[in-house]
Amino acid sequence: MALRTFVKINGITNLSDARYCSGMYVNLLGFSLDKSSEKYVTPELFKEITGWLSGVDFVGEFSHESQPEILEILTDYPAISWIEYDRIEELKRLVGKGYSLIYKMSLEDVKHIEPEVAQELSNSGIIFHVYAKDNLLSEDDLEVVKKLAKDCKVILGTGVSAENVLHLIDSCRLYGISLSGGEEIKPGLRDFDLMADVLEKLEVEE
Repeated sequence: MALRTFVKINGITNLSDARYCSGMYVNLLGFSLDKSSEKYVTPELFKEITGWLSGVDFVGEFSHESQPEILEILTDYPAISWIEYDRIEELKRLVGKGYSLIYKMSLEDVKHIEPEVAQELSNSGIIFHVYAKDNLLSEDDLEVVKKLAKDCKVILGTGVSAENVLHLIDSCRLYGISLSGGEEIKPGLRDFDLMADVLEKLEVEE
């Protein structure tokens, strides 16, 4: 079994999400390494979760730290091979440091990014992760995403549902999508309905 597109799961905090998503063959599992985040994952918890997994890469998700701070933090997370960050200049300083890179940007920022800047980042192998706080996509929003996706690898992390995921991938020429991890109801028990519906739509029999 495989998925028909690249999939990143954001904000993993528990083994239930991690094992389910790994078993569904997602590409990336993201872990918040920002200590001010409510989804912050300690090195100990990260090791505990990822020790059960195989066949999936891990992303360190950052929002405030500087480039030197990020590299220092990652020494405690040696299994992480990807970095996601929302600050362009700091992200560019991480090119060539041995990590695959994702630039997380809001849909509003996408509307204002210069094509030359987007192309420069894309030429450096950076993937764009587009999100919006209200999780809604207007027709104008879709046009903005389509325009960016013409020249860059775009992961869409907003407005994605089981009903529209296949259409979004094809019509916007997306590189992939992202979904968010949730909280366990109690240890080992988690409601996967929304995530499962989308991932099952993406399943391809080999």
